[in-house]
Amino acid sequence: MSTPMNSSLPWPTAAEVLPLASVRPVLDRLASLVNTHEQDAAAIPGLAVTEEEVAADPPPALEQITDELGGVKVCGLTMLTLQIEDRTDVGPYTLLGEATSFYPLYETPDAAVVLALDPDGTPGAVYGIGEDLALQLAAPDLGAYLERFAAALEATLTALAERGPAAEDSEDARTDAAEQLMDQHLFAELLGMTEIDAATEVPLQDPASSGLSDLPAGTLAVADLRDATVGARVDLMEVDVPGDPLETHVAWSAHGRVIALLGG
Repeated sequence: MSTPMNSSLPWPTAAEVLPLASVRPVLDRLASLVNTHEQDAAAIPGLAVTEEEVAADPPPALEQITDELGGVKVCGLTMLTLQIEDRTDVGPYTLLGEATSFYPLYETPDAAVVLALDPDGTPGAVYGIGEDLALQLAAPDLGAYLERFAAALEATLTALAERGPAAEDSEDARTDAAEQLMDQHLFAELLGMTEIDAATEVPLQDPASSGLSDLPAGTLAVADLRDATVGARVDLMEVDVPGDPLETHVAWSAHGRVIALLGG
């Protein structure tokens, strides 16, 4: 059963706010794509500009970005969100720990893309989570993920435009095509929907032999992705720990690049 999350979370407030200027070029690119392909894409307004009441509770460090952009929809499907309203600890989030330690950017019932948050609330790396609950490094930070998303969005919208005007297309067929194209250009690789390359695996280690310090109390195993490249993968279920691995949960540090697996 899902554990309900309070709509107003106790976010840590020590982190610096990500400056809007750091992602301005990619936000402008997304806005341009949406405007150019308005028959297939729509921007979700940011919290500072929307006229609707929004129950989303994003991390304080994202305040400037979420004020301007709420997300992107393609053929009515939300492909990027910065305004998650309902938080849960089931499905792809089963091993992710406290709701204040990550923020979803995309989700389905069985998979998700999340922004890792350090204990002080500092945003870090972005990870994809598939049905097997493995974590795959999607981008080193939010800005890089938005760039990757924008490239996939452009490829998807270009392909949809080649189908002809939306008014002359089957709505269901176009929506299915949009979903397949976004999977092809982005999500399939992030969410374990393609063949796994063993060379990308980063093992979980015994914390005593990891050489890492300042790990959280109760750490059973740890993976160090500080030098890992995009595509690196950590299988949270392939670990020798006492009890049921499904009773463990993740804690991030080092801008989301150190993954500690803690006991339940």
